[in-house]
Amino acid sequence: MTIQELIALWKTDEGKPVPGPLIDLAAYEKDPTNIGCMCALGQVLHRVGGRSAAYLGNLCQVDADIEAAKLLGISRAHAVLLRLVGDSADGAPASVLESPEAVLGDQWGKLLDFWWHLGTMTVGQSAAAGSAAKAATGSAAWEAAVLAVWDAAKAAAGEAAAEAAGAAVWGTVWGSARASNEIQGASILAARGSPFFFLPLFGFASPGDIPARPESYGTVKP
Repeated sequence: MTIQELIALWKTDEGKPVPGPLIDLAAYEKDPTNIGCMCALGQVLHRVGGRSAAYLGNLCQVDADIEAAKLLGISRAHAVLLRLVGDSADGAPASVLESPEAVLGDQWGKLLDFWWHLGTMTVGQSAAAGSAAKAATGSAAWEAAVLAVWDAAKAAAGEAAAEAAGAAVWGTVWGSARASNEIQGASILAARGSPFFFLPLFGFASPGDIPARPESYGTVKP
């Protein structure tokens, strides 16, 4: 099955992913043709990637995020977003791949660029960025920046989009969630004359300095 065919199924009651684990093995054993017993990432790995039901039953969530990202040719954060939206009560996982602006706001392109960059950082670069962020945590500048960035992200993209962007990278590199929100609210921050605080921790003076994700981004790997 192609990812396009799976996305088409997601838009029907028959193929709608279920929140929770990658697969409900008991339900699958009763009806192996029913993919409704899997979450969005489980369906991607099983129907597009060819992973077996038993394999999914033994796969941890972190590894599932990484495998799905590699299979779809997207960043790990983008795969996590697919999982989070698929697991939400009124989630529409198809939009995460077809129209990410509906989930992330109009700066979705720069967000995807940034998330891809996070995946290309070396261990040393990630450690340095994380250490700088942790060192600033709790300072007056940090607290002020958090409030300004969150307010700007909500104003520019909406609270749901701001939360989605932060959640997708939470726990990867310290400070990346707020840097993601900074990208979403960049125009508002600029209009207010507020300096970027989190992006410089990753080596970028502004969102415009983030390198573009590769042209092959989003290409399903065999």
